[in-house]
Amino acid sequence: MRRLKPFFLVTDIGFIAYWLITLLALIPEAYLFKDYHEPLLVAWNWSFLPLDLLISATGLASLLLHRRGDARWRGLAITSLALTLCSGLQALAFWGLRADFDLAWWLANGYLLVYPLFFLPGLIAGREAGGAALTAR
Repeated sequence: MRRLKPFFLVTDIGFIAYWLITLLALIPEAYLFKDYHEPLLVAWNWSFLPLDLLISATGLASLLLHRRGDARWRGLAITSLALTLCSGLQALAFWGLRADFDLAWWLANGYLLVYPLFFLPGLIAGREAGGAALTAR
């Protein structure tokens, strides 16, 4: 969990911050994706809210459970990572189908797609990332 914790904190707090910033319309116009105000794309973007908040809830809950020495943290961590991967994949698939290659949005969603791949195999195999055996702290 030592290596995974910073990723969970950045990602999970980042999702919560993104949705608060979005709700308050604080993203500068220059950073909005193409056709940001088009009703269909507004609906598409907001359709990620439940998924992203579920990712944050499961990721942060897994950190709390791990801190308490509760073995259920692993299942929540795997769930959070799998959902994070799906969120990034779905967004990139959409942008790819639209042939919209804004580097900032691709990097952010590429991060969501790729970083879970470094942790999922070890967690699924019953190890923490890096091959160390799990020892609850």
